[in-house]
Amino acid sequence: MGEKVVAGSFGLSDRQLYRDKLRQCLAGLERLLEEKRFDRPKNLMGVEIELNLVGADGLPRMMNAQVLERIASRDFQTELAMFNLEVNIAPHRLGGRVFDQLSEELRTSLAYADRKAGEVDAGIVMIGILPTLDRDDLVSSNLSAGDRYTLLNDQIVAARGEDFTLDIEGVERLVCTSKSIAPEAACTSVQLHLQVTPERFADVWNAAQAVTAAQVAIGANAPFLFGHELWRESRPPLFQQSTDTRPPELQAQGVRPRTWFGERWISSAYDLFEENLRFFPALLPICDDEDPLGVLDAGGVPKLAELTLHNGTVYRWNRPVYGIADGVPHLRVENRVLPAGPTITDVIANAAFYYGVVRALAEESRPVWTRMPFETAAANFDEACRRGIDAQLQWPRRGRYGGVGPVDAVNLVREELLPLAEAGLDAWGVEPVDRDFYLGVIEERCRRRVNGASWQVETFHQGLDKGLGRDAALAATTRRYCELMHAGEPVHTWPVGLPEPVPMG
Repeated sequence: MGEKVVAGSFGLSDRQLYRDKLRQCLAGLERLLEEKRFDRPKNLMGVEIELNLVGADGLPRMMNAQVLERIASRDFQTELAMFNLEVNIAPHRLGGRVFDQLSEELRTSLAYADRKAGEVDAGIVMIGILPTLDRDDLVSSNLSAGDRYTLLNDQIVAARGEDFTLDIEGVERLVCTSKSIAPEAACTSVQLHLQVTPERFADVWNAAQAVTAAQVAIGANAPFLFGHELWRESRPPLFQQSTDTRPPELQAQGVRPRTWFGERWISSAYDLFEENLRFFPALLPICDDEDPLGVLDAGGVPKLAELTLHNGTVYRWNRPVYGIADGVPHLRVENRVLPAGPTITDVIANAAFYYGVVRALAEESRPVWTRMPFETAAANFDEACRRGIDAQLQWPRRGRYGGVGPVDAVNLVREELLPLAEAGLDAWGVEPVDRDFYLGVIEERCRRRVNGASWQVETFHQGLDKGLGRDAALAATTRRYCELMHAGEPVHTWPVGLPEPVPMG
């Protein structure tokens, strides 16, 4: 969805032509795979982080255009709503001191961006969902300027044909409606990219799917929405419901939602792109002039523009990506399950854990996905989103009897997944000093049972216990979060509570 699109209306012939072009693109992808035209292994990874703009009061500031004008860097761009930004870090080769390098780059970029935001009385915060967001903040008039946001909203609204219903039952229950996709903008995440060869793609994607629950359990950071305490990681249910093109009748028929965990392990990247065409109608039937098969016949590399755009409107938690760099096509797995924040150290620790454990799981002789039903991985993801650091997951048992059994998420991570992550980072050639520091952050989170979500919830409830009203407690929690985020120490070290005097309310 980073591509520029031009707003307009679409007719029947546009959709028919687009469907034909999608089929040509899929055939082109199949030929590229058969002819082994993809890039050789380069061990490349990349990071994108979605950010929120807030004022000194902890409330959202709708001014990304003004802030971006001052930042004046191609590393920063708009996101869905006017209180969102995104920062993109250039691809890095996995190995050596890459995580410390990433940390330093992010620290420098975000400090600069925060200074520039300060010129218009705003600040930058990394968090899964901003606790102070109100329903009036998430309306279509607050969508970012730009044709692609307007067009995407119009097409999803038209496909649904009625208001969106948000119904999330967690610690409390939230039920409300929206006339636009704007509530999706509450979800701010970290996206981790890994370039892989076609031969390794399925193993890496399957491994990534298997560990999504562990990622969310230790990294949850989105417990509040519209003043309600919901799931420990409320982004997935919010994202699914706020982009759901299915009215209740289609949901009852089992039509897949566009925000989707999936339903099976795969054997090729082709499987995922083919599913996209089979299950999901076009939202943005914009056709490129390219003849992808003609380009292939001439020895060139097709852009597969329609396939790429369509893929960007199917919100898998691990998404396949087709790209071209220096005239050579490549494939990436884009991991989208993690919330932003709390600190740069936490973000990099989450990344180190992910890249390490995915490498190790993908190379196991008896891969986890051959020992665990896909439905179990999906149920684990749901459980981790609901309960965060306290989640209990189902995981393959060791020993000859096999099967899956229950295990606390923190015990699974400490006893099985962290050693795998260590071996995986060694295989990438990451320096032991980086490996030990960032995996140590994950170890401490598990040992203390603390992540961003648990800190937010405990601090909020202490505010209530001091006599604050809900809105005042959420605002005070957000201000304290921002203060500690900018101080930079990882979240497991943060003192719980609101030590500073806060106004009663």
